[in-house]
Amino acid sequence: MRFRITQILIIFFFIFSFSSISLSAQEELTTDELFVLARKEAFDNDNYPEAIRLTQKALERSPEYADVRIFLGRLYTWTNKNSDAREEFERVLRDNPGYEDASLAYANLEFWNDNSEKALEILNTAIKMNPEAEDLLLLKARVLKDLKKYTEASSTVNELLRINPKLTKARILGESIKNVSSRNQIGADYEYVYFDKRFDDPWHLATIDYTRSTGIGSVMGILNYANRFGSNGTQLVVEAYPGISDTFYAYLSGGLASSGSIFPDYRAGASLYANLPASFEGEVGFRMLNFDETTWIYTASVGKYISNFWLNARTYLTPDDTNISHSYSLNVRYYFAGADDFLSFGIGTGISPDDDSSNVLYADNTYKLKSSNISLGYRVSVKSTNVFFISAEYEDQEYARETRGNQFSLQVGYFKKF
Repeated sequence: MRFRITQILIIFFFIFSFSSISLSAQEELTTDELFVLARKEAFDNDNYPEAIRLTQKALERSPEYADVRIFLGRLYTWTNKNSDAREEFERVLRDNPGYEDASLAYANLEFWNDNSEKALEILNTAIKMNPEAEDLLLLKARVLKDLKKYTEASSTVNELLRINPKLTKARILGESIKNVSSRNQIGADYEYVYFDKRFDDPWHLATIDYTRSTGIGSVMGILNYANRFGSNGTQLVVEAYPGISDTFYAYLSGGLASSGSIFPDYRAGASLYANLPASFEGEVGFRMLNFDETTWIYTASVGKYISNFWLNARTYLTPDDTNISHSYSLNVRYYFAGADDFLSFGIGTGISPDDDSSNVLYADNTYKLKSSNISLGYRVSVKSTNVFFISAEYEDQEYARETRGNQFSLQVGYFKKF
């Protein structure tokens, strides 16, 4: 019995000794070593309580160590201890006004907790001290978008792209802001289409449109006019881009025409878009055109931002009783400034139901014939609210079996945001 008691005492002695040694070793760690251990516990082990304990220990040794205190504030944020987090961030900013990391962490805390006005106040103060801080400007644009201050948000993105034109995150955000940026937009464009063989007379197409930003997304009314085959016709189209979430938004369209020989009698379309990881965007949808008969076209596309470039690959699939007709296109934009400043290039095969200059060809099933096209375009904004564009396209069209002709088109346009 005595021997067992002795064994137990020895075991307790060793446990106590090793615990004392471990505690003593931790006591001897430097502030930076404790900081490293805390980050490891947080990021590698997801052990936030231990990370908080180690960070607090580090601050006992170096209470003015700003980066450690910011990290403690982040840990509090991630564990929903918002009041404690604010206290840590505010202490850093009292001692270091405009400190970038502290301001970013504090503004993110307020933004995530639906206090965008406070987040904007923090960011504005920090940006005065750090006018070219990309992370601060990017978050400011997001906050302004959340506050529906779209003009300021767009200006912030443009400033960020001036600093770093290759910043993909800013480019994507700028595109999303553009969809809702102006409460009103009015535009007009004209397209001239020349045929070397198929038709004696050129086609003329003109459009006027009005866009209104609403609480659910932008809504556009479009009036199309065309002179084709020696006849005139008009078409009224309504399009909408309702937002669903930060990841998804949609496209909806419907239109009626005054003359089925110039435009489809009626048309409709819908697509679902998804903002995907790694700067990708995906889309699936359909288009419907009705002349004497109804044609259903299904579409899918994938887009990606790479530095100053945006690339989009698209297909249209048109099934009938015997087969499925395919058309493909690749469009590339090179942005040299904001969301409305770019050069564009496109190549493709087949006919697009979204192209008002050619979708009339679905009426006589020429979509089954071979065609290829190439296009170039240029768009530029003046003082952000005035946008001018011009584009040219060449198409080699098989308009009858083994009979081909060339088609040339030139389009110019302008729209005003207000």
